[in-house]
Amino acid sequence: MRHRVAGRHLSRTSEHRLALRRNLTASLFEHETISTTLEKAKEVRSFAEKLITLAKKGTLPARRRAIALLNNRAIYAQEEGQLVKKGTVIGKLFSDIGPRYLDRAGGYTRIIKLPKRRLGDGGQLVLLQLVGSEKEKS
Repeated sequence: MRHRVAGRHLSRTSEHRLALRRNLTASLFEHETISTTLEKAKEVRSFAEKLITLAKKGTLPARRRAIALLNNRAIYAQEEGQLVKKGTVIGKLFSDIGPRYLDRAGGYTRIIKLPKRRLGDGGQLVLLQLVGSEKEKS
């Protein structure tokens, strides 16, 4: 029985859940908006917000803690047919995303439900976004 055990199983092993959470969070920080299922988005939201709170501190121990929780994946962009390294996820988290939310007490992400369902199992699709990312792009 799972009495008082936090978190969702998501029909995965614990190692797979950890890898899924890390990969979705890294993609969220890299692209600032991702499309996923509602259950995965709800699970990733709290993890991402805790990492943003760490990034707001901006100290070396906070950076090391973030690297331990979320592997430091490189960010690549395509320029003139070549892949060019643009930095790392932790670097973007601590230099761009953390300072953006210094005056905000919480609620750094939003979940927007999409009208379409996922092909195959009919799962509810949602957009998981960082709050305030739409102001910079428009």
